[in-house]
Amino acid sequence: MKAWQFITTNEPLVLADIAEPVPGPGEVVLDIRAAGLCHSDVGAMTDPGWLALIPNRPIVIGHEIAGVVSAVGEGVTDVTVGDRVGVCPTASEGAPGYARDGGFTYKHRVAAADLVLMPPELSFELAALGTDAGMTSYHAVMVQGRVKAGDKVGIVGLGGLGQVGARIAVVTGAEVHVAEINREVWPLAEKIGATSVVADVAEWAGRDFDVIVDFAGYGDTTARSIDAVRRDGRIVVVGMGTLESTINTRDLILKQAVVIGSNGGTKDDVAAVYEMLASGDLEPVVNLIGFDEIPDGLEQLREHSVTGRVVATIGN
Repeated sequence: MKAWQFITTNEPLVLADIAEPVPGPGEVVLDIRAAGLCHSDVGAMTDPGWLALIPNRPIVIGHEIAGVVSAVGEGVTDVTVGDRVGVCPTASEGAPGYARDGGFTYKHRVAAADLVLMPPELSFELAALGTDAGMTSYHAVMVQGRVKAGDKVGIVGLGGLGQVGARIAVVTGAEVHVAEINREVWPLAEKIGATSVVADVAEWAGRDFDVIVDFAGYGDTTARSIDAVRRDGRIVVVGMGTLESTINTRDLILKQAVVIGSNGGTKDDVAAVYEMLASGDLEPVVNLIGFDEIPDGLEQLREHSVTGRVVATIGN
């Protein structure tokens, strides 16, 4: 079967013929129906620092996967052939696209324990997006951020993750404010239900937010968030725009602020996002492409020329 393989940094993906997978004990094989493209895929392709996370190459990348169970291995009882499922990328046997072959192909072998059943009304495209973009955003806002109804919440960055996180906070009943440098996407903040939008986190100084979730992570965005939270407020850092930040420890101490990282999520997070997507409460901006367009889609992500998420439709 055809597959887009990653060879090494700063080399194009290679369209290769690979063998179809066979499920082992406790495993299933999916016919892939949709696979999401992510900025971390771009990072892997352009930054040598990612190679340590991808020890076995060439490898089929793509970690946002949804499809239909087409074969089951010995001992599998929780899912059956024909089930519509998403793959939790924080997988028990290693993340797809990093530790093992991922989703930029037609079939995928995975541990049955890593699957999340899709609600009947949920599309494969949204299910694929929900496995990582949805899971990561939900975990940052609801688990690490502990956002609840009535909270005053700041969302930094309205990209593929930020738009999902902002909407999750709105649906939860929070008062949501957005900081986004790109004014072209400001109308999206209003559509999501944000109360206000500014260009710079610095404009929030003294606003006493309960929680700020930094989906940008450009160092100064995290540092300035300390100026914007209340005493005992929380700052959740998700974005990795830069990998260092210098913060004012005086204000951190006097406010007793909590700065916490957020990385990925769990099957429960994926399931919660699936319910929001299926109900229509969560309607992220999605750009659909075909299997052959995956390299072009990744290039568009690298150029930051896409609003929202990119998902490839695969198979029938």
